[in-house]
Amino acid sequence: MLEFEEQRLKLEGLKPELADLKEALALDKLKKEIEELENAAAQDGFWDDVENSQKVLQKTSQLKARVERYDNLAAKYEDTLTLIELADEEGDLTLLDEVLTDVSAFEEQLSAQRLETLLSGEYDSKNAILTFHAGAGGTEAQDWNEMLVRMYTHWGERHGFSVKMVDFLDGEEAGLKSAVLVIEGLNAYGYLKSENGVHRLVRISPFDSSGRRHTSFASIEVMPEIDDDANIEIREEDLKVDTYRSGGAGGQHVNKTESAIRITHIPTGIVVACQNERSQHQNKEVALKMLKSKLIEIKEREHLEKIEDIKGVQKEIAWGSQIRSYVFMPYTLAKDHRTGFESGNINAVMDGDLDGFINAYLKMNSK
Repeated sequence: MLEFEEQRLKLEGLKPELADLKEALALDKLKKEIEELENAAAQDGFWDDVENSQKVLQKTSQLKARVERYDNLAAKYEDTLTLIELADEEGDLTLLDEVLTDVSAFEEQLSAQRLETLLSGEYDSKNAILTFHAGAGGTEAQDWNEMLVRMYTHWGERHGFSVKMVDFLDGEEAGLKSAVLVIEGLNAYGYLKSENGVHRLVRISPFDSSGRRHTSFASIEVMPEIDDDANIEIREEDLKVDTYRSGGAGGQHVNKTESAIRITHIPTGIVVACQNERSQHQNKEVALKMLKSKLIEIKEREHLEKIEDIKGVQKEIAWGSQIRSYVFMPYTLAKDHRTGFESGNINAVMDGDLDGFINAYLKMNSK
């Protein structure tokens, strides 16, 4: 039947892309690496170094997941092709909706996995550290800053990533003056590096009794979380460590103990802070990781190497410097000014539907 023949031709037209994906993923190399890691895990004394053993197991799990995703995709291709052929032989149009759904799902999954192959930067596979700063404008900008924190939290949860707010500074009336999110998961930084920059909001202000339209700005700095074994030295005498009580909601334990940590790196003036872990030791550990990430960025910039893989130039948090605009009134539109990608469903975007923007950026930068 014509309907099924069209879908068969469409599916078979995607087969070369499936083969290209297998080559791009270097599956044979991945399987060999998995075997080597599993052999290492089977050696006597593997668990003597718990930190290293956990890294080995985590990497093994990540590589296995990548292979499994491709294998599942290849199996879906075969299953969908079989369904089309069966439905065509039977002339059963009641199966057409299922065929259309399966072909569309295969196409989407193939596209998503192809995008992953674009994440070839040195730090793309790392966790991401997102630092949010409200621009000028007081409560308006601070409320917008909190909306962005919520948006990226939802994006991370949609993708099965772990999202933790490790530091924050409440706004005077509402919102957040600043916040730091750590988004943990394979390729978190690779995807989110596109979000570095100034974000602009246009809306009728809920804080303006006259109902006037306001424009607000907030900036996001995106950094990869660097492993502890990274080649950079942090000397204890170069650190000024302050403790303080955590602020905001967090339960009695958080508010009654001075477990929050603020570290100033004296030679560079970099300040990092963490307050949401359960102990002072844990907060210091997270803060030191953030400091290491920032110092590596400086090191890379000094050598002018991999600069674009770390983060873009930080612009002033103001008009004309935004990478993306979010308009709530007089119409609804989110538009990226670098790629031209836009979405009219502003509510979905604010609920974390950012993949279209991220994918457009990755494709643009792969050319």
